[in-house]
Amino acid sequence: MSIREKNTSMYRTFTHDTLEAAAKPSFYFIGVTTGHSSIREVFPRWAEALGLGDVELVGIDLALHAPAEHYRAVVEFLKADELSLGALVTTHKIDLYAAARDLFDEVDPLAVLMDEVSCLSKRDGVFRAHAKDPYSSGLALDAFLPAGYFAAQPTDVVVFGAGGSAIAIDWYLSHPSRGADRPARVIVTNRSAARLETLRAVHDASGTDGVLFTELAPTPGHNDSVLAAASARAVVINATGLGKDAPGSPLSDAARFPEHAVVWDLNYRGDLVFLDQARAAESERSLQIEDGWVYFLHGWTQVIAEVFDVEIPTSGPVFDSLAAIAASTRS
Repeated sequence: MSIREKNTSMYRTFTHDTLEAAAKPSFYFIGVTTGHSSIREVFPRWAEALGLGDVELVGIDLALHAPAEHYRAVVEFLKADELSLGALVTTHKIDLYAAARDLFDEVDPLAVLMDEVSCLSKRDGVFRAHAKDPYSSGLALDAFLPAGYFAAQPTDVVVFGAGGSAIAIDWYLSHPSRGADRPARVIVTNRSAARLETLRAVHDASGTDGVLFTELAPTPGHNDSVLAAASARAVVINATGLGKDAPGSPLSDAARFPEHAVVWDLNYRGDLVFLDQARAAESERSLQIEDGWVYFLHGWTQVIAEVFDVEIPTSGPVFDSLAAIAASTRS
């Protein structure tokens, strides 16, 4: 049996009502289809490289926008189970925090500001909630956008989807510390108004003077119209989960990307229709196309560092080594 086969077969997945007490130190991945993620093969190799010891990665799959009691059951289990060390939360970041915020002993300021949680950890008996996306999304953006990209000329950012990742991206790009290197506009669309209202509230509470527009976009055609009005060089982001957690794309095939746009899908796995649409226009519109792989690397390493109380640099030889280990598992 190969290492890859061994790692895949060892990966276990639970739902909110099938959780079992951990028999060894365990680290959890809370998502929708966690068994399809590359992390099931990457994590054992990272654990060995980082000296984390005999620890198991365990998946917890929950339906999109699951009932609050499902989220509470998961959080109550993790809090009470002695050998459950912490978790990375994806997709459910806003819903889980809304359902279970009273169960945390400590919540970091960014999680409070953003009303979302992407990392659960324990330290000296204290059960903690963290928002790591502002850092991991920023690190991913910095990996493919040159310094001063937005200062060079007025440039929009268009984000489809107003979940936790969109909130984090807006916070990072609009932060006053960036000075002139901020978008002319951040434009966020979503199929429901409630998510847009949450994003607006976080943006206003953050104290930025960055320009944010929100658009209710119940159909791909609405998103097409928003995209058509974006600036040249716009950074266009699929933060909906479509293409991974659900099939499809936020755009129709008739969508027209701005010239010289940077097109970023936060997903790296799935049917990736959004990326296919961008690739079809890549030459004609002179697009730069990025998938979610670097975001995956930073998202996981940020959470692993917190849960296991280890230092993982965000660049340099150690990070490059971890990136190479992860890349070796990709088919």
